[in-house]
Amino acid sequence: MNTIATNRILLILVFACAIFAGNGEARATSRGARLIVQRAPNFGNDRVVQLWIDRRKVAEIPRDQHYEGFVSGGHHTLGVLSLPNTESRQPTGIGLTLRSGRTYIFTATWDSVRGTVLKRSTSASDTTAVKMPR
Repeated sequence: MNTIATNRILLILVFACAIFAGNGEARATSRGARLIVQRAPNFGNDRVVQLWIDRRKVAEIPRDQHYEGFVSGGHHTLGVLSLPNTESRQPTGIGLTLRSGRTYIFTATWDSVRGTVLKRSTSASDTTAVKMPR
């Protein structure tokens, strides 16, 4: 092989390594904010909390379970709805700004006027995480 071809191959390998190393580092640091949504203990045995993030359903949380996932930093809307929805209620929502690297914990509770609402919590209960739907 001549020197020009060898230099080109070496240069391509250097760029490829730089690209792969940069992508791995970006994935590790861009996980976003950790979000935990749990149910109040007295929410009801036959009820499921449906969780929406930015108008997209992400989980249905049954008794003794919670949602845990990562959301990109920035402004988001969280919505919740109790199922079965026998009163044809609309999801209640809250807007919030999430900061990457922080943990945000909310508890879904029942309000007789508004239905299912989210309240900010300071600690998570010992429950099992639900899997996100595909």
